[in-house]
Amino acid sequence: MKSNYFSGYRLTETGKRVELKRILRATWGPAAIATLTVFVLGTVTTSRFFSPGNFRNLVLQLAVVAILALGSSLVILTGEIDLSSGALVSLLSMILATIIMPVGLPLLAGIFVVVLAGVFCGLLNGVLVTYLRVPSFVATLGTLGIFQGTALLFNGGSPISGLGENVQSLFYGRVLGVQYPLFYMAVVLISLRFFLIKTVTGRSIYAVGGNRTAASLTGLKSNQIRLIAFGVSGLLTAIASILFTARLAAGSPNLGNGLELSAIAAAVVGGISLAGGRGDVLGAVFGTITIVFVQNILNLNAVPPTWQSITQGLIIIAAVSVDSWRGNIVFSRKSRVRSE
Repeated sequence: MKSNYFSGYRLTETGKRVELKRILRATWGPAAIATLTVFVLGTVTTSRFFSPGNFRNLVLQLAVVAILALGSSLVILTGEIDLSSGALVSLLSMILATIIMPVGLPLLAGIFVVVLAGVFCGLLNGVLVTYLRVPSFVATLGTLGIFQGTALLFNGGSPISGLGENVQSLFYGRVLGVQYPLFYMAVVLISLRFFLIKTVTGRSIYAVGGNRTAASLTGLKSNQIRLIAFGVSGLLTAIASILFTARLAAGSPNLGNGLELSAIAAAVVGGISLAGGRGDVLGAVFGTITIVFVQNILNLNAVPPTWQSITQGLIIIAAVSVDSWRGNIVFSRKSRVRSE
């Protein structure tokens, strides 16, 4: 019977899907519990948490951040990391605003250019990591500076506002009664989950992230698979940037500042292993809800920004610690199985 490697395990073809489902259940479950806990905390600590205006804005905000986190999760699943997504949001925002205002091209043309630019920048990160063999932490830290600096070249480093209601409709419009950000997030989540679970390339992402050497020995082209992950991440970053820009009807060179940390934190809190090869993108959505809800609760309770940053840092450390603990358990189970 043909065998293969998946997420660090040697599996038969018939056992692959069973193992995948077990891994998914093991990773997003704790994230869902954390989300429920934060939800209860919000209702207890402040009555404004459930106010219609706050909750509506909160849901729309987390939908956009979730799209960005889903892109980061895909890269992390391959065993890499992307620190440039926030800066890329800023750069793409300025590109879109420049195309619409000073240049005067139609909105659809701006969206097309921004999507292409997002994919190109994602592939650029992928080429640096895969073919030039620059560690992803260093490569994306470098492109973070490049993207951020390039964004400041537009309009003298000043925001471009007044993009109009046509742009705002991309964020505040509705389809089937659902506002666009939630609709886009649902489409991205369903598509990405289907891609990862049902397609050969998607399952190969888990294999490469779990054990790159073993994956290569079975014939998987790890460089191409990681390149695809970075390219899709760039695409999702472009979508998030368009929605952030539409929400403000303005492009800003500082729009994405810090968003890369929120995206990575959401992925890790959601059970995506920083070691690669383990996790469910559904967990990244739960992680996003947790991170955004915590930030909102702290804001509503007038907690100073310094303590908000400290709290987010503690959440990330706790999530990484749990991930490491879970990884040690999985490793010990694998060792017992192989010894038997």
